[in-house]
Amino acid sequence: MGLTPVPDDQIATIVTSLEMRSKPPLRPAPPSPLKLSHWPAPDSEKYRALFRRVGAPWLWFSRLVMAEAALRRILDDERIEVYAATDRAGIELGMLELDFRTQGVCELSYFGLVPELTGKGNGGWLMAQALGLAWRKGVARVWVHTCTLDHPAALGFYRRHGFVPYKRTVESFADPRIAGVLPPDAAPHIPCLGSLER
Repeated sequence: MGLTPVPDDQIATIVTSLEMRSKPPLRPAPPSPLKLSHWPAPDSEKYRALFRRVGAPWLWFSRLVMAEAALRRILDDERIEVYAATDRAGIELGMLELDFRTQGVCELSYFGLVPELTGKGNGGWLMAQALGLAWRKGVARVWVHTCTLDHPAALGFYRRHGFVPYKRTVESFADPRIAGVLPPDAAPHIPCLGSLER
């Protein structure tokens, strides 16, 4: 059993893909003070701001470095649905993105809440919303992936909600904190080994 070195300016993570092949039985959504708002073709900066707010603690960065034209191709596609979870004051505290571009399949591309809301039942509420939207006529498979950079409870959470792991891969990428895409204090639980030149 060997170890593979990872350069100091890189991060490696184990990605687990999970799927659901049949619609789960209907059950009442857990109570939550949040509301889900559909964002059809959202403004790029508004979208990136929510993506950063929800994802920076887990080093989400892909949509932050994507070229504007590529991002617009995603956000303007009617087969991709973006939702914001908002509180009573209308402040966006979570996001859900569903991708229906593959026929018969829905990918939960992004699913998350700001860290302050975790562990309070809001994730169960958001998942109930996600599954209710994902399982529509013609969909035979819903899938999602998580990785070892996500919340430690993420994998168990998806499994409790009926997702079954089917594939594991290793992903490595340049640390977005070193490049200045995310602030140096993002994801403090993941050591930054490279030099933060700013």
